[in-house]
Amino acid sequence: MAQLTLKSKEKENDTVILENQLTKTQQLFRDKWLYILLIPGALYFILFKYLPMWGGILISFQDYSPFRGFWDSEWVGFDHFINFFQNPDFFRLLRNTLILALYDLIFFFPAPIIIALMLNELRIQFFKRTIQTLVYIPPHFMSWVIIASITYVFLTTSGGAINALVEYFTGEQINFLSSPEWFRPMIIGQVIWKETGWGGTVIFLAALASVSAEQYEAAIMDGAGRFRRMWHVTLPALRSTIVILLILRLGNFLDQGFQQIFLMTNSLNRSVADVFDTYVYFVGITQGMFSYSTAVGLFKAVVGIILIYGADYLAKKMGQTGLF
Repeated sequence: MAQLTLKSKEKENDTVILENQLTKTQQLFRDKWLYILLIPGALYFILFKYLPMWGGILISFQDYSPFRGFWDSEWVGFDHFINFFQNPDFFRLLRNTLILALYDLIFFFPAPIIIALMLNELRIQFFKRTIQTLVYIPPHFMSWVIIASITYVFLTTSGGAINALVEYFTGEQINFLSSPEWFRPMIIGQVIWKETGWGGTVIFLAALASVSAEQYEAAIMDGAGRFRRMWHVTLPALRSTIVILLILRLGNFLDQGFQQIFLMTNSLNRSVADVFDTYVYFVGITQGMFSYSTAVGLFKAVVGIILIYGADYLAKKMGQTGLF
């Protein structure tokens, strides 16, 4: 057994030496088919992501007019950013967006991890796969329009099922749909119901599939119960996945999803419902302020980049695997 281990280590060392001896050109030629497979994806990002992004960055520093185009529109420098930061609505939008983002990070981000840990403990495969299907496929593939409609049917004061139960036990109804106090819990509840299955049954369970059964057997031999096996074997196996997904989530920290917020907003809860995404729509589309709304979007993107690199730096400082 020891001889086999030594031989395998020698083969690994020989492979590393051979890799170091190959030039970059030789490595590129050796892996040419992999790079050819990469071409369609690269073209997609270049044509539909990077080129439009360049146009968006450009017009945020202009008084853009569709009739004049990118190059002939008047340059105004940082005027749109200054107007945005001096706008009385800026701090209200920032507060609403940050509160929803923190709720999302605190309540939604751990939910897929909890679901994955619970599903991983199931031993009957048929039951496990059935639960995976039920919590993943129906909610994840529903549009926000359908989810908003379901929410209205359950929470409306005009015969809603939830409000009927509340009235039965308390004698009065709660106006969930129009109350500013209930808007944020309602939004986070929708997100948890819709997206928890995707993360818990696909991403994290896929990461858990790579955990060797020998680790669980060794923990059982050491007398570890189910909770301690989860704490010392399962969670460490998910650590790198959790860190990477957290970094990616911070990149979209100020993105709260236009469609969901827009569908659940009304005149009574607008004070807490207005976020950057809906503000961009109302200012950019309905009022035609293209450059101003693009400057708002660029501000969000810059904050996201700073958070990604900051989180990646901290993750590496703490000994975790980062993105870069």
